[in-house]
Parts: sequence; C-alpha cells; structure tokens
Amino acid sequence: MNPEEIKTRNIENEFIFSTSRSSGPGGQNVNKVSTKVELRFDLLLTTGFSEEEKKLIFNKLKNKINKEGEIVLVSQSERTQLMNKVAVTEKFFDLVSKALTLQKNRRPTRPTVSSKIKRLEGKRSRSIIKKLRKNSNESSE
Repeated sequence: MNPEEIKTRNIENEFIFSTSRSSGPGGQNVNKVSTKVELRFDLLLTTGFSEEEKKLIFNKLKNKINKEGEIVLVSQSERTQLMNKVAVTEKFFDLVSKALTLQKNRRPTRPTVSSKIKRLEGKRSRSIIKKLRKNSNESSE
C-alpha cells in the first residue's frame, strides 16, 4: 500500500502536534524558536483503519507506539516548524504504508539439473588440473 492511498482516508485531523525547542540546525534560532515537532496519533481510537490493519501496524511499529496506543514520531531536522511538521507527517505516512504492505512469501528454489552437471564438470576438470600439476612436480624433483 502506498502513502497516497492512506492520505485519502483523511486521518490527518486525528493528528496531535506539539512543539518544543529543537537541537537541530539553525544557530541561535534554535535557542529562541520551538521548531521541534512531535506527532501523536491514537491508533486505538482511530476509525481510519480496520481492526486487521491496526493489528498489523501494532506488530510492525511496536517500537514507535507508547503504552497508551499512540504512534509517536518526532522531527527536528529542519529550521522551521512548518517544514518539520511536513517532514513528520510524511514520515508517518511512509511508516504506516510500509507496515501495511504484506511481503510475498519466498518460494524456495532448487538448482537446475544442468547447473548441477556444469558445477560437477567444473570440479572434475579442476581436480584433473591439480592432479597433473602434482605429478609433474614430483618428477622434476
């Protein structure tokens, strides 16, 4: 599932933003302006996701979810509060879309008969070369 599909669900009105002073770039601006943005999204109370999707998100993003069932993300990389707000919302949509995409099961494969034969032929020829080398060294000594 891509982030654009999740954006169409209109869950942005359930975001809770809080700001504080950042430790990111900005020189003395960092000491004066609250540019760090923290996004909180209550996964338990949202109606934007089905129960199965909520379970998937809980399992895949358990390190980002606190005890109250909120996804907590922080951005402080930009100089302005608005840019950090945009960055943290993009980060949210990317994380959730990755959590909701199901990985395909890997089907184990086996080497083909021809590749096995080719490998064994290579081993045999290498063995013959080494045997010939060994015999020629003994005779020269």
